[in-house]
Amino acid sequence: MSSLICLASQCPEGAITAPDVVRTGIALFLAIVFLQSGLDKIFDWKGNLDWLREFFASSPLAGSVPPLLLVVTIAETAAGLLSVIGVGEILLAGTSVIAAWGALLSAISLLMVLLGQRLAKAYADAAVIAPYFLVASLGIWLLGQ
Repeated sequence: MSSLICLASQCPEGAITAPDVVRTGIALFLAIVFLQSGLDKIFDWKGNLDWLREFFASSPLAGSVPPLLLVVTIAETAAGLLSVIGVGEILLAGTSVIAAWGALLSAISLLMVLLGQRLAKAYADAAVIAPYFLVASLGIWLLGQ
């Protein structure tokens, strides 16, 4: 196992390094968060749509819930898929281009959700987005190098 994962400064050829472990962790985190969220919206479309219609009933987004839900669902699912493919890319090819795109789309998805929550005046819910956004931003930075 020590020849597969190397957390030291001098690593054997082909070993997974500490930066690879961090990049893989970020990509895996984003894959879990966004695949779960996107797939939940796909498999429980009606439940999500009903809940969001009520949530946005007195906001400027009240009449636009179905198309906006579709956009967020596509963005989150794509972010999760890119991130999961990115995990394989990091581990198998040692590159992280696809994972970086997953992180970027994750950040964009979070900004969409944040905007909706702010427009609905759900300020406490909006604040919960910040840690996820920080992970996605860190992912853009580390995976895009």
